Amino acid sequence: MTFQDELINWYRINKRDLPWRHTNDAYTIWLSEVILQQTRVEQGLPYFNKFLENFPTVNDFARATEAKVLKLWQGLGYYSRGRNMHATAQIVMKDYNGVFPKLHDELIKLKGIGEYTAAAISSFSSGEARAVVDGNVFRVLSRYYGIDTPINSPAGKKKFFILANELLYQDDPALYNQAIMEFGAMQCKPKSPNCGICPLNQTCYAFSHKMVNELPVKLKKTAQKHRYINYFICFDGEKVLVRERQAGDVWQHLYDFPSVETLTHENTDGSLFTALVKKTFGNASDFELISSKKHVLTHQIIHVQFFALKNYIFNFSIQKELNWVSLSKLDELPQPKVIHDFVQEYFCSDNME
Repeated sequence: MTFQDELINWYRINKRDLPWRHTNDAYTIWLSEVILQQTRVEQGLPYFNKFLENFPTVNDFARATEAKVLKLWQGLGYYSRGRNMHATAQIVMKDYNGVFPKLHDELIKLKGIGEYTAAAISSFSSGEARAVVDGNVFRVLSRYYGIDTPINSPAGKKKFFILANELLYQDDPALYNQAIMEFGAMQCKPKSPNCGICPLNQTCYAFSHKMVNELPVKLKKTAQKHRYINYFICFDGEKVLVRERQAGDVWQHLYDFPSVETLTHENTDGSLFTALVKKTFGNASDFELISSKKHVLTHQIIHVQFFALKNYIFNFSIQKELNWVSLSKLDELPQPKVIHDFVQEYFCSDNME
């Protein structure tokens, strides 16, 4: 039995019952593919259901506000995906008369759709013969064929892309693509795969050479940058002061609070930090530490401190990104996860009494 036949037979027995596998609608498949980028199925499924419920058609998505899209996206991270999806939905309405394209060469032109996503949508919606190469496919092919070229190197990406297309099951590309991706997700897992029950173990290079834990190879990432953000919570009666983050940094167009960023973790009793706060918010300002958190992103680790601020001064004519909102309105605004978690913990607890 061939490599492809083994995978397809395994898939027919072991595949998960996922909603996007019951349709060839390109819009629905697009939703699932983008939401599941960098996201486990278990985490992404509720988001997929939520997006499809709120935006059953691409027209509904295109007509939504960016704020609503980002609010629904909240917690998934990589917020540029949500913004790109919103832009793509509007392009589909404008340039494709509201019909989501199904073919690779049209899909690849859309914002936020790269080679992998275009291949997946075209394969699953129209049966186009395009190999889908994601992390699961990299892992299966690297282990089975014993390829130690780093999967995140230009040479590695080219080698695996060529191999994946050579192996593509031409009679049913969509079925084969689903099979190899699912096999990587459930059987040939990143850590501790159960090779003893694997249908490919007799011909797998990594298994026979005891290299399962060494493959695939990845180039080391650059060290994560550490950032230190100090947030200040300001109340005016039942309203709280928020800031819309601007373009050019993480979390653009999400909402957080007025802040001061420092080069290191600041001792809240230190005179230098106190002087910085007073310079920023006025000499009469007074602050008290509420909470500290650490938020890990792909390329940076953000250390956050939250302070209650009193006797402050703001120049709203200059700081136009600042605005007073009610607590109910705050709950509707899209927020970075670290801000959302703090709001739920502090604003919705006995601390508010």
